[in-house]
Amino acid sequence: MKFFKLFGEYILLMKGMFTKPENFKMYWKELMHQCVEIGIGALGIVSIISIFMGAVSAVQTAYQLTSPLIAKTTISQVVRDTVILEFAPTLVCIVLAGVMGSKIAGELGNMRVSEQIDALEIMGINTKSYLVAPKILAALITIPLLVIIAMALGIWGGRFASVMSNIISTDTFDKGLLMGFEPFYISFALAKAYTFAFIISSVPAFYGYNVKGGALEIGRASTTAVVTSCILILFADYVLAAILL
Repeated sequence: MKFFKLFGEYILLMKGMFTKPENFKMYWKELMHQCVEIGIGALGIVSIISIFMGAVSAVQTAYQLTSPLIAKTTISQVVRDTVILEFAPTLVCIVLAGVMGSKIAGELGNMRVSEQIDALEIMGINTKSYLVAPKILAALITIPLLVIIAMALGIWGGRFASVMSNIISTDTFDKGLLMGFEPFYISFALAKAYTFAFIISSVPAFYGYNVKGGALEIGRASTTAVVTSCILILFADYVLAAILL
């Protein structure tokens, strides 16, 4: 019963966002602010993770492929496909769920506890559309872009590690990148990115918006939001893979 109660409240929160903005300029300013917070704020950690993710993938793949019958270009193919299909969208979004999810839940939870949300509602502002909708839209705009950057940096990290470790040459790695490439992999990764972006932004927003209590409850809501988001991301990852692949 608790699950259906939470799910119903979540649907009502999402439904409450679809209203005409009271002041479009104010909503646009909030959307741009959230794009900077979510996109630029997470660019550093995404870049670091992506580079080392590709580098580790290349080194471990080279360690496993010891047979002389297997072409060296297989290393770059494995790095390319694993980074595009799984590492860039899934691993990066799980990290973002921890970084951005706790931030969103904590921010809205603090506004709820300090009665700032109640004050906005008294002034006639739809807080669901003003506080929650810009965060979700900003995530849908910036997180797929971060995933694309993660793909490029992950492949570059694998290329750099392969060359610096004398595993394969630059020309061989580049040749393997072009062999057997499926453009659908990019579409599949972006489908995952948009789905995960919605989860990362909406679930923490729900828990933060409905916080009741004080600072202790804000911390619990942030933790619950991050755990729930990670579980939903992994579940959605499996469902999308089963349907699209």
